[in-house]
Amino acid sequence: MKISVFGSTGSIGMQTLDVARHLGIEVPVLASGRNVARMAGQVAEFKPRLAAMQDEEASFRLRAIVRSEGLPTQVLDTKNAMSELASYAEVDKVLNAVVGFAGLNVSISALKAGKALALANKESLVAAGPLMMEAARTPGASILPVDSEHSAIWQCMWSSRGAEVEEIMLTASGGPFRGRKDLSGIRPEHALKHPTWNMGRKITIDSATLINKSLEVIEARWLFDVGEDRIKVVVHPQSIVHSAVMFSDGSVIAQMGSPDMRLPIMAALCYPERSSVHAPGLGVFNLANLGLLTFEEPDERTFPGVTLGHRALRQGGMAPAAMSAANEEAVSQFLAGIIPFTMIAGLCEEAMEASSRSGPSSVGEVLEADRKARSYVESRCRAWHSCHS
Repeated sequence: MKISVFGSTGSIGMQTLDVARHLGIEVPVLASGRNVARMAGQVAEFKPRLAAMQDEEASFRLRAIVRSEGLPTQVLDTKNAMSELASYAEVDKVLNAVVGFAGLNVSISALKAGKALALANKESLVAAGPLMMEAARTPGASILPVDSEHSAIWQCMWSSRGAEVEEIMLTASGGPFRGRKDLSGIRPEHALKHPTWNMGRKITIDSATLINKSLEVIEARWLFDVGEDRIKVVVHPQSIVHSAVMFSDGSVIAQMGSPDMRLPIMAALCYPERSSVHAPGLGVFNLANLGLLTFEEPDERTFPGVTLGHRALRQGGMAPAAMSAANEEAVSQFLAGIIPFTMIAGLCEEAMEASSRSGPSSVGEVLEADRKARSYVESRCRAWHSCHS
């Protein structure tokens, strides 16, 4: 098997390369953002035919390293390099782990090229669900979910092909502040300490606000073609049950496993088969050692971000795209120390309310909705900071 890895220097990208190394998968294409040192190490190890970086200066520096070390990799530097590589003919699957809205063009390009897209980029489906599903109808194209929750739902459905889905249960760890009623005074270093998962900075903050569940509700709506009223969020602090599905006969099938992203990555890369070996670094899963598994309703009053996905789907139009973009910008502002943690969900709600009620008919329209939402949030954050500094 041959795969492309986009976002290779991030958390999911590095774990994907762990799996590729473990299973002997060839990686002809690597693409990442700005981490030249890490990317250079990956290129030296995997020796891809092609590589690209989102940042022009980073591309220049990577190319210099590749030439000085006599590596066989061609580093592309065109404006559309990421999209061009996403449609590269000589790969079987494209894994998209690019963080944020920047991953949309990679997803669309891969699907339009008839590729199997292993998707770890939530924002693609959230911002442009209808366009993504249209592109997925290209002959040969498919979307293989890599998010642990959606991978779990997908795996539950393997065992019940054709059965009617009554309810999807998306599990949430609850993040680092589960049980708290007062979220004032939270600093980035507090929010970045997730109790069970090791993830990138943006998704870790999304888990702390529970907005990650809102993004996942929208993803699930498109991936599994179910209405938002049949998607429920359940808090499960142990992060062992990754999600569950109730079928029309009342049976509930859940997928369990260690909280390690290499499991859903391996499921997507090996599909339609299962790997004959365990994921790298994971021992035998022993139910007797788990202890108590608990489940509870999310605290919507303290964590209003958990409701935004259902609300965006009910509102329709550009609300999902606006919510995703506003969240990305608000998280960035919080991490920079500009706004408090408690402002993030409210800014997303405001951007949704201001968005167009007409749905996207092109990527350009999604880009414009994204730009407007980011601009709105940036302006609101600047005003807030000037009044409180």
